[in-house]
Amino acid sequence: MTSDEKGAVVARRLTITGRVQGVGFRPFLHRLAHDTGVRGWVRNVAGRVEAHVEGPAESVAAFVAGVTAQAPPLARPRLETDVEGVPGGAAEFRILGSGEGSPDQASVPPDHFACDDCLAEMRDPHARRHRYPFINCTQCGPRYTIIDHLPYDRPNTSMAGFPLCPECRAEYENPLDRRFHAQPLACAACGPRLEFRAPGVEPVTGNEPALAACVAALRAGRVVAAKGIGGYHLLCDAASAAAVARLRANKPRPHKPLAVLVPQAGADGLDGVRAVAAPEPAHAAALADPMRPIVLTPVRPTAPLAEGIAPGLGEVGLMLPYSPLHHLLLEAFGGPLVATSANLSGEPVLTDAGAVESRLGRVAEGYLHHDRPIRRPADDAVYRVIRGRPRPIRPGRGGAPLELELSRPVARPVLAVGGQMKNTIALAWGRRAVVSPHIGELGAPRSQAVFEQVVTDLQALYGVRAERVACDAHPDYSASRWARGCGLPVIPVFHHHAHAAALAGERGLDEALLVFAWDGTGYGADGTLWGGEALLGRPGGWERVGALRPFRLPGGDKAGRQPWRSALALAWETGSDWDAAPGDRALLRAAWERGLNTPLSSAAGRLFDAAAAWVLGITEASFEGQGPMWLEAAATGALADTAPAVPLIRDESGLWRSDWAPLVPWLQDAGLPAQVRAAGFHAALAGALLDQARAVRHDCGVTRVGLTGGVFQNRLLTELAADRLEADGFEVLLHERVPANDAGISFGQIVEATAAD
Repeated sequence: MTSDEKGAVVARRLTITGRVQGVGFRPFLHRLAHDTGVRGWVRNVAGRVEAHVEGPAESVAAFVAGVTAQAPPLARPRLETDVEGVPGGAAEFRILGSGEGSPDQASVPPDHFACDDCLAEMRDPHARRHRYPFINCTQCGPRYTIIDHLPYDRPNTSMAGFPLCPECRAEYENPLDRRFHAQPLACAACGPRLEFRAPGVEPVTGNEPALAACVAALRAGRVVAAKGIGGYHLLCDAASAAAVARLRANKPRPHKPLAVLVPQAGADGLDGVRAVAAPEPAHAAALADPMRPIVLTPVRPTAPLAEGIAPGLGEVGLMLPYSPLHHLLLEAFGGPLVATSANLSGEPVLTDAGAVESRLGRVAEGYLHHDRPIRRPADDAVYRVIRGRPRPIRPGRGGAPLELELSRPVARPVLAVGGQMKNTIALAWGRRAVVSPHIGELGAPRSQAVFEQVVTDLQALYGVRAERVACDAHPDYSASRWARGCGLPVIPVFHHHAHAAALAGERGLDEALLVFAWDGTGYGADGTLWGGEALLGRPGGWERVGALRPFRLPGGDKAGRQPWRSALALAWETGSDWDAAPGDRALLRAAWERGLNTPLSSAAGRLFDAAAAWVLGITEASFEGQGPMWLEAAATGALADTAPAVPLIRDESGLWRSDWAPLVPWLQDAGLPAQVRAAGFHAALAGALLDQARAVRHDCGVTRVGLTGGVFQNRLLTELAADRLEADGFEVLLHERVPANDAGISFGQIVEATAAD
C-alpha cells in the first residue's frame, strides 16, 4: 500500500490464473469493481488475467477478497500474485484488450452446458433469440471445441467466420451485459444455422424447418446423425425396439450399451431421469454437474425404454441435454432419445458433415448439420458411481482437457502418448499436467490421424513443446511406435506401473503404497502379460510383490474378444477340459501344449472372461468387457460368500500368488444358479485381494492400499474389496478425477517417467 492513512488511495496489482477464460471473468471483475467502488483495469494475457485496482484501502481489500469468494460458478480462479501497485489516478474501471504472453500459464476452458438464463430466453416468445439453437452467454456454450489458439477471443475461434450483427455487437461490447465478450455469441441473424438432409430428399435449410424435419424423422423411427458440440450423435427413439435394433444392426453394435438423452424437467431438472431410472443422490449430482456427463444409473424395470438399450445390464447411461439444440429436440420429440457417438467402432467421434454422410451412410437415415466448425472432437464424458462417489470412466466434453497439479515439478516438458485402448494423451510442464479427451482405440487410420492431431494441438494450445516422450513399454502399441519415430528421447513405462503411478499422482502421494493393478492385459517387466498385480512402492520405484497364478493364453490377444479361450486356458491349466468351447479344440490344445502363440498371462480381466463363459455362456464378446459387465449384473442381489476360497502361496521368487484353481470346477457347476456363481466369483477375488494385502502388510507394514486398472470399474468387486480392506484396518484409495482404466495411462506415464526429475 502507498499509505497507511485511513481513506488514502492505495493500489494492488493482481495476477489471476486457473479457469478464468471463457467464464465471464473480466465482466465479473468489472461488476465487482463497480460494487466495491474501485477503479483501474483488467485484461487477458494468454490465458491468465491481470488487474490493476486502486481506491480506498477498504474498497481495494473488498475487491481482492471478492476475486475468489464471489467468482462466477464456472470459474476456478487462483490469485497467483497480489502485490503493491502505484495509483495512477484512474477515473473508472476499464476492460482492456487482450495482451500477448506465454500461453503455458493458460487454462483452456472446457465446453459448458446451456445455462438457465439462456434457456429461459430461448423459450421466451418475445425474446430476440426465441428458439435459437445456438444461444449462449459468458456462462455457457462451446469453448474447447471451437478454439483455434489462445488468448480466447472471438477472432481466435471458429466463430470468426460469423460477423456480429449490430444487436449482438452492442451486447458483446457492453461490460454490463451478460454477453460481454461471450466469444460464441450469435443470433438467428448472424450466427450458425441448421440444415437437415436425408437420402432422396431436398435439403431442408433454416433452423425451424430443419428442426421440424429432424423431429419428424425421429418420430417415424429413423436414425439421425445430429451435430452437437464436440461431434455428431446417432439419435433415435429410445422407446422404439425397431429403431434401436436397426441402429445396432447397421452400425454394427450388437450388444454394447447405448447412451440415452433424457429431457430436463421438474424443479431439479431430473424428472426425466426418474421416469426411466432410480438415481441415488450421487447419480443425481453427477447428472446435474456442469460437465453434463453420461452417468451409469440403475434402470427401472418398468422404464419406457427399448430392451435393446443396455442388454444384460442393470444400469443405463443417462445424460441431460447440454446444448440448446438438445433441449429443442427433446422438447419437440417429447421423450428420451438414444444418443450414441457417431463413429465407427473404436474410432473417435466424427465432426465433419461430409465424413459423417460418407462413413455412416449405412447407419444414419437423416442428418442434422450446422455450419459452426468443430476444431477438435470431444466425446461425452462417462461416470459410474462406486462407493457413493462418481468415478470417471471416459474423459470428455465438458471436463477435458483435464488439468492436474503435479506434486513435484517436471524438469523438462514431457508428452505421454498413452496406451492402445481408450487412448488419451497427456502433456506436463512445471507443476502442470493436462490430459486430453478420449481419443479411442488406436490402429485404424482415422484414430491415428486424430491421435497425431491432438498431440500437435495440445502442445500448440498451451504453447509448450515437449522435449521427451513417455510411452507404454509394449513394443507393438501404435502410440509407442509413434513415440520411437518422433525424434525425441523416449521413456518407456510399464503398463501397470503407469496405472499405479496415475493413482499415486492423482492423490499427490510420494510415499509407500500397495497398489492392486488389475485389468485385461499389459506388457509386464518380465515380458509376460500382466493384469492381476500387486505393486509396492511409489512412482519410479515399484516392486511386484503379488500376482494371480499365471496361465498360458491360447491365441494371445484374440482372447479379449473370445472369452472361451480364457475358459479353456484355465481348464487346461488345472488338468480338466471344457466341452462347450467352440472351434477345433484338438488343434488349439496341440498348439497350447507346444507353447505356440500362448503367452503367459496373470490378468484378472481374463479370469472374469472365463467366468462369464462358464456362468453365462458368453463365448464371443462384441465389445471389450462384455463378459465381465454382464457377470457383474448377473451377481446383483445374490449371497456372495459361497465360492471356494482362493489359496495364497509364496512362489520361489518370493512373490505372493493367489491360486484361482479351486474356482474352476465350481464355476462350471451348472447345478448352481448362475446368480450364485457370479456373486461368489466376485467375493472370492475380493477375498484373494485382501489375503495378499494382509501378507504384504505382515512383511513390510504398509497400510495404504490403492485399487486401479480397468477391472476396478466393476462396482461390485471394488466395493467388496474396499469394504473388506477397511474392515481389516487398511486405508483404501480409489480414483476420483483420472479414470482407473487405460484412459488414465497417459497421466500415469507422466508421473512415472518424471519421478526422478
